[in-house]
Amino acid sequence: MEFTSNKAIYLQIMDLICEKVLKGTWGEGEKIPSVRQLAVELEVNPNTVARSYSSLQDDGIIFNKRGIGYFISEEASKMVQNVEKSAFMKDDVPAFFKKIQLLGVSWKELSDLYQQYEQQ
Repeated sequence: MEFTSNKAIYLQIMDLICEKVLKGTWGEGEKIPSVRQLAVELEVNPNTVARSYSSLQDDGIIFNKRGIGYFISEEASKMVQNVEKSAFMKDDVPAFFKKIQLLGVSWKELSDLYQQYEQQ
């Protein structure tokens, strides 16, 4: 994974985990890599992964079984989708609408582009 400089690494790791949940790569009730395993895989400090896991646990997306490891919570997919959708609608959509208005992009152009995207 390549990290960007405009967002804290632990937040980017949280995004990665949430993406895996939404894609079904990590299913509800499934054990996820340990802090150390994921730190090695991503080439980051284990404390950074631990911070990500702690935040996700606080949000109810993952849970810890002491001595066994971390698991994806039931309903995690719905929770992640709701949080991500809310953030998208609040942060990204207004900027998107402003940009298409400034550029004079028509709804037909957007619709055609969306249909092309769906066919991929």
